[in-house]
Amino acid sequence: MADKLILDEQALRERLTPEQYHICREHGTERAFTGKYWDLKDAGTYRCACCGEALFDADTKFDSGTGWPSFWQPLDQSAVETSQDNSLLMARTEVHCRHCGSHLGHVFADGPAPGGLRYCINSAALDFEAKK
Repeated sequence: MADKLILDEQALRERLTPEQYHICREHGTERAFTGKYWDLKDAGTYRCACCGEALFDADTKFDSGTGWPSFWQPLDQSAVETSQDNSLLMARTEVHCRHCGSHLGHVFADGPAPGGLRYCINSAALDFEAKK
């Protein structure tokens, strides 16, 4: 994985929607069942909306019933990194793009086999590239 990408925040504000900027750069969250990818079942790759880095393969997406796109593993373990999130008076594990640091969502230990993880990711933090 290459060094961290430093993004121009003003350019991001101009390129992203206000919701995308809020979620990716200010650690926001979209409402459940409102994102454009929560129910998408197409084959392809989910990329970071800020830097374009490949993050998740649609083959690892599953219906968690939560209203957010959920994956049981990243495309590559080096694609994402995690940190402790103690906001909202609870301890959660935040997931962000390792390449540019953008907030993606959270990971929980209630996912399916083989890893038992659920990467609960905001649609607004993703771009989808359909498999050709």
